[in-house]
Amino acid sequence: MTSITHAQQADKDIGIGVMVGEPTGLSLKSWLGGNNAFDVGLAWSLNRDAVHVHADYLWHNFNLFDEVDEGSLPLYYGIGGRVILADDDAVIGARVPVGLNYLFEDAPIGLFMEVAPIINLAPDTDLDVEGGIGIRFYL
Repeated sequence: MTSITHAQQADKDIGIGVMVGEPTGLSLKSWLGGNNAFDVGLAWSLNRDAVHVHADYLWHNFNLFDEVDEGSLPLYYGIGGRVILADDDAVIGARVPVGLNYLFEDAPIGLFMEVAPIINLAPDTDLDVEGGIGIRFYL
């Protein structure tokens, strides 16, 4: 299937949950229709000991792992931004998340794991990587 209705009821398109890793905190995902979604994280950066906020636009491929017996397992990828609000300065970067999102067929629950390479743009230009696992409950 190429739609989240395979895994969830069509009226349950906003997921709220938690993510553990770098960063660790709250996660919100809003399905925009079809295979696209918007993802936001409000978390704590364990590496930088500061507040972390990110937002990503995501595309999902439901056909890559289409032999899942129940539910669905889309691969997703996207583009977004990240801000880490440290005491002395902010770190601003561009994210390219890639992950898997298992969506249960008969329950409004999604499990995910992702890795996100980052190009930090300010105050210095360098590379970084984040990643983690999480769960969302769809409302």
